Amino acid sequence: MELWQVPLSFSRLRMFPFFDLAHYVASVLALKEQRGVVEVSVRSPLACWFSAMLYCFGGSVLSSLMLGEPPVAFLAKTINILLASSVWYLVFYCPEDIFCRCFSFLPLRLLVAGMKEVTRTWKITDGIAHADIVYKDACLIMVAVGWARGAGGGLISNFEQLVRGVWKPETNELLQMSYPVKVTLIGAVLFTLQRRRYLPVAKHNLVFLYTIFLVVFKVKMMLTRCATSPLAPIEAAVCQMFFGSRKTPSKVKGESATSSNGSSVCDQPSEQHHDGAKKKQAKKTE
Repeated sequence: MELWQVPLSFSRLRMFPFFDLAHYVASVLALKEQRGVVEVSVRSPLACWFSAMLYCFGGSVLSSLMLGEPPVAFLAKTINILLASSVWYLVFYCPEDIFCRCFSFLPLRLLVAGMKEVTRTWKITDGIAHADIVYKDACLIMVAVGWARGAGGGLISNFEQLVRGVWKPETNELLQMSYPVKVTLIGAVLFTLQRRRYLPVAKHNLVFLYTIFLVVFKVKMMLTRCATSPLAPIEAAVCQMFFGSRKTPSKVKGESATSSNGSSVCDQPSEQHHDGAKKKQAKKTE
C-alpha cells in the first residue's frame, strides 16, 4: 500500500466490534471513577446500568432529541446494548475487580483511550451526515448534531448525574467546557465546512488528520497526567482579542472587600482621635 492510500483505507475502518468495545470500556471505566458511583452500583444496579448506557450512548440520545427522533432508538441495536451491558457488569461486579485491574495497565489503557478517540471522529461525521439528510444544507444544525453525537455523554452529564441522585448545575459543560467537548465542537465545525465544500480538503484526509490529532493529544495528556487543555493558549488569545481581559466577579468582590476593610481600618484612628477630643472638651467644661 502506498503512503497516499493510508488515509483512504483508514476512513473505511469498521467501528464494530473492536472500536465500539473500546469506547464502551473507556466510558464505563470513566463512570466508575466518579465519586459515589460504586455505592450506587451496590444500592441500585439499575440506576448504575442506566448511567453507564448514557455514558456509552449519550451522543445518540441527544442527537435524536435534537432531530425530533425517538431518544430510545439506540436500544434497537441489541448487540451493542448487550456488549455495553457486559462491559458494565465486568467493570462493577467482576470478582476481585480483575477486569479493572487489567485495564489499569498503562499500555492497555492508552490503547483503549486511543481507540475511543477514533470512534469520536466517526460519530461526528455520522451525525453531520444524518443532519444533512433531515435538514438539507443547514450548517448550524449539522454542527450542533455532529457536536452532540460526538460529545453527547459530556453534554448530558447533568441528566446522568440526576439518575444517580446527584445535582451539580455548576458542572454544566456549557459553563465549564471540558477538553473532549471543545475538541468535538471544533471537529464538528471542520467536517461541516468540508461537507459544504467550504474547506478544500478531501474527507478521508480530514478524517485521518483530525483523528491523529485526537489520539496524539489524548495519549500525551494521559502520559504526562496533565489536565490542562492543549487548546488553552489559543482560547486565551481568542478571548483576549474578541472579549478583552475582564476581572471575574469573585476577584472584584474580593478587591472591594479588601478596600472596604482598609478604609475602615484607616478610619479607626480618626474616629478614636475624634472621641478623645470630645472627652477633653467635656473635662474642660466640668
